[in-house]
Amino acid sequence: MNTRPTARLRALVKRGKFLELPAAYDPLTARIIEAAGFKSIYNGGFVTGGMSAISEPLLTMTEQIGVAANIAATVDIPVVMDAGAGWGEPLHTMRTVRECIRNGIAGVHIEDQLFPKRAHYHTYIAHNIPINEYVDKIRLACEQRDHTDPDFVIIARSDACREQGFQEAVKRVNRAADVGADMGLIFPRSAAETIKTPKVCKVPMIYVQSRGNRDGRPLYSFKQLEDMGYAGCIDAILAINVHFHYMSRAMQELKKTGDYKGMTNDECVAARHGVETLIGLDDYYAIERATVEKEYAQKKKKAK
Repeated sequence: MNTRPTARLRALVKRGKFLELPAAYDPLTARIIEAAGFKSIYNGGFVTGGMSAISEPLLTMTEQIGVAANIAATVDIPVVMDAGAGWGEPLHTMRTVRECIRNGIAGVHIEDQLFPKRAHYHTYIAHNIPINEYVDKIRLACEQRDHTDPDFVIIARSDACREQGFQEAVKRVNRAADVGADMGLIFPRSAAETIKTPKVCKVPMIYVQSRGNRDGRPLYSFKQLEDMGYAGCIDAILAINVHFHYMSRAMQELKKTGDYKGMTNDECVAARHGVETLIGLDDYYAIERATVEKEYAQKKKKAK
C-alpha cells in the first residue's frame, strides 16, 4: 500500500470503524492475524515482555519499538503499540512519539503510571502519577504528533480505576481529551462501569480484553463492546496464551513419549506450507528460478 500506516489508522478511526486489535509479538503472528482478515493489529507490552522473557516493566523503549517496527514492516495493516508510560517524563514521551512515527507505527497508548514501571503492576497494583503531570505528558505527546505526523493516533490510558476509582479514571481521560488525545482507554472493574464508560468519556474508547486475568475484569465479544458504544478492543493476551498453552503441551508430549501426535501428518504438512506461504517463500522461489537456479539447472543439464 502507498498510504502511510498512520493515515490508514486515522481513516479507520474517522469512519467510526470498530478497531479489532489482536495482539502480536512477532512478525509471523502478525501475518497470521492479517491473513485472518483483521484490518488493524496491536503490539502490547505484556506480549513483548513475555516473548522476550524479560517482562514488560524491564523493557526499554528501543526493545518495544524494535518489536513493533518489525511487525509494522511485515504487514500492510496499521500497528498500534503499547507505549507504556512513554519511557519517562514529557520530554521522553515526545521522543517516543517521534521514534514510533519514524518506525512505521500508526498509534500508541500512553498511560498514567509512574516510570520506571514496577513488576507489581502485574499483581494489579497501579502506581499513578499526579493528574497534572499526566495531562502535561499527553499534551506534549499530542504536540509532537501534530508537528511530526498529524495522523498518528494517541490513546490516553488511565489505570486509575484500580486505585483511585472509576470517576478518577474518567476524569483523567477527559482531561487528556481536552489537550488533544484522539481516543481513551481505562480498565472498568465491573459490568456496570464497562457499560457506563463510553457514555461519560469525551473521546472514543478502547476496551482491553485481558484473557486469563485474575482480578475479575469482565470479558466481552467485539460485537458486545461495539453495541455498548466502544470504538475498539485490544485483545491483549490471546496469542501468547495460545502459544504457551499448546507449545507446553506439545513439548511435554515430545519429552514423555519421544513423539508428537497432537497433529496429524496432513495437518503438519498444511501448517508447514502455511508458514512458507505467509513468509513469502513462493515469491523467493520464483526469483531464484529466474536467476541463480536457472543457471544451476543449465549447468546440471550440460554435465549430463
